[in-house]
Amino acid sequence: MIAFLFPGQGAQAVGMGKALADACPEARAAFEEADAAFAAAADRPAAGSLQHRLTRLCFEGPEDQLTLTEQTQPAILAVSIAAARVLEARGIRPQFVAGHSLGEYSANVAAGTFGFPDAIGIVRRRGRYMQDAVPAGQGAMAAILGLEAPAVRQACDEAAEGEVVSPANINSPGQIVIAGAAGAVRRAAERAKALGARRVTLLNVSAPFHCALMKPAETRLEPELRALPVRDPRVPIVANVDAEPKRDARAAIDALVRQVSAPVLWEDVVRRLASEGVTTYVEVGPGRVLGGLVKRIHQDARVLAFAAPDDLQQLHV
Repeated sequence: MIAFLFPGQGAQAVGMGKALADACPEARAAFEEADAAFAAAADRPAAGSLQHRLTRLCFEGPEDQLTLTEQTQPAILAVSIAAARVLEARGIRPQFVAGHSLGEYSANVAAGTFGFPDAIGIVRRRGRYMQDAVPAGQGAMAAILGLEAPAVRQACDEAAEGEVVSPANINSPGQIVIAGAAGAVRRAAERAKALGARRVTLLNVSAPFHCALMKPAETRLEPELRALPVRDPRVPIVANVDAEPKRDARAAIDALVRQVSAPVLWEDVVRRLASEGVTTYVEVGPGRVLGGLVKRIHQDARVLAFAAPDDLQQLHV
């Protein structure tokens, strides 16, 4: 049984998707569709300067523009869906889908919950709302390695001092990201070291994602998500927020709403996929982070990746 996994923010790299678009008409068509939706979602009407802007960001950068949250999110979504369409055209289809944070939107598009153009527009606004929720410099995130979840939660509780700090991404055994107010994250990082963490790294991020400080973004995004034209997904989407398969549109949208300020339970997502009988995981889109996490959670799984034409040779799934 096959699951498609879709990456989240941080997977971006200048040049992503170009080889796929050069080689595959399905990918080129997806980028054209994404460009039109990206221009339509802009603050001003589409003009010459906005035509093909998203594709150019993916293929050519510049990197400082590609890494702006409201541009990163639609860019990764575009590459992921272009790749998924290439696979679908070749008869490679999943029985389950899941995505890490932003990747859950790609998973919903791949499953047919809502349309690709609608997704491009809403993830652009999602990025903007998340960036607006916390002024620059007031939030932070840190990766904690070699410490299990109960001890990480203890470090956060003991370091909070009335501020927000909590686990944001429970990625795999011994790999957890925390998020919150900058001072509280620094204190929790030091406390995690004292509790035995092997390594703690402050992350270069633009906002403290997946914590209570994102509630204003969730409030702004919720009515837009609930207004989307939707259909029940063709295959179940295992959601970040509770690792439960979402088999109808309302449940899938509810999960995306709650996801904004709730932790990403990625370890639980992979364990749920394994319990459902998934044996092959295909990371669809830029980067190779999710495959590495899967190998640490479901050790006997087959893990593949697809982001470029050369990857097709390995996809004898």
